[in-house]
Amino acid sequence: MASADTPAEWAAANPLNSDEICAEPGAGCQTSVELCPDPAIRADPAQSADLSGALPARGHLLARGDLRRLLGVRLFGQFADGVFQASLAGAVLFNPERQAHASDIAAGFAVLLLPYSVLGPFAGVLLDRWWRQRVLVGANLLRALLVCGVVVEIAGGLGGKAFYFSALVVISINRFVLSALSASLPHVVETDRLITANALSTTAGAVVSAAGGGAAIGLRSLSGSGNSGTATIAAGAAVCYLIAGLFAVGFSTAQLGPDDDTRQNRESVRNVVAGLVAGARHVHSHPAVMRAFGVISVHRFAYGITAITTLLLYRNYFTDDGFFRAGLPGLAQLVAGIAIGGGLAAVVTPAAVRWLGFTKWPAVMLIGAGVVEWVLGLPFEMATFLPAAALLGFVAQGVKICVDTLVAQQVADDFRGRVFSLYDTLFNVLFVGAGVLTALLLPENGHSSVAVIVIGAAYLIAGVIYFRIRDLPTPTTRS
Repeated sequence: MASADTPAEWAAANPLNSDEICAEPGAGCQTSVELCPDPAIRADPAQSADLSGALPARGHLLARGDLRRLLGVRLFGQFADGVFQASLAGAVLFNPERQAHASDIAAGFAVLLLPYSVLGPFAGVLLDRWWRQRVLVGANLLRALLVCGVVVEIAGGLGGKAFYFSALVVISINRFVLSALSASLPHVVETDRLITANALSTTAGAVVSAAGGGAAIGLRSLSGSGNSGTATIAAGAAVCYLIAGLFAVGFSTAQLGPDDDTRQNRESVRNVVAGLVAGARHVHSHPAVMRAFGVISVHRFAYGITAITTLLLYRNYFTDDGFFRAGLPGLAQLVAGIAIGGGLAAVVTPAAVRWLGFTKWPAVMLIGAGVVEWVLGLPFEMATFLPAAALLGFVAQGVKICVDTLVAQQVADDFRGRVFSLYDTLFNVLFVGAGVLTALLLPENGHSSVAVIVIGAAYLIAGVIYFRIRDLPTPTTRS
């Protein structure tokens, strides 16, 4: 059979099978994810870098009990994330007794995200050393306890540094858990089905997180915007975190990795730094991963500016207009639109990747995001912001699915935990940077045509450049 002209054509014509993954790069193959020309050098699944042990027999993806259990940990945890974050927004940003400025929002994001951005890589190294099952159990139980403390603070009207520090600790643990979930997924599903499983888990997590936020906002409209009502809603997050921890108890200690030989390498702080350098070099040795990081960086920065300006618009610029609502109810509408877009991305992305490849599909989505910014963002009307939210939610989730899966496939398990933590760190730094830039340059009501034009141009340029790049080399001829 002649080789495909492009990686996209090859991927469409040759869907990956678990018995066709090469044992090692260079043994008749160019990459570890490429189809082997000779069955004699195919990998032994027990030696695969992506799997730490035997996987269940093949069947329908959701028929796997371990995958369903891992999804349970993610879904209950991310639903709680949505409830908790919406409660924080209600207590701080949309509290009628407080005046929120762009600088306040940027400072809040910096307090919540930057400290974890510094500690995140060290957490990643720990994920490569600690049993991830114990991490998922302990972290969920700990944040359930910490949320109870935040509930008391909200009920008592406490603000300032103590309140932000409490929220900081909870959010930091959230990011730690998400990194552990991403690193654990390859241990409960075969490599060739990783893109589908990743699309399912990350998108379902995003959807239930949005649902949690929407539920919190809806309950807040019934219970009132006072401290007691907000505190009661926040308490629901603690219950969901507790359930997520109970789901994780069902895994055996070593089932989610890391591998025994990796875990036995106890490291000092000095070794941790050296390990991070090694992890960065490992990423640098994979050009496809480096390019994907660049694309997600552009997207995250532009998305951060859009998110913060939207918060300001809905708080200080828009007014209720029939079905379309301003304030926190209006943001709930946007969250619903984003969730719908993310759900559609989960359905479309796996097939689109097999057709277009890991570069061209995200590139097409980024170009589309640029058009959406200009066509639907520039009118500055709630009627156009709602469909724009759905479309940008589709793009955000589709791009993330592609990048997450590419990283999971290309990065060895020994480095996977720290790489995903570095990935989260990149997310946080860029989002905070977007917030600082917004606070410095944009008006308090968030209305800026120049910002929308620049963001749209950034999406278009990144998409065009990425479209011209190949992630994987053209496979060799296979008889």
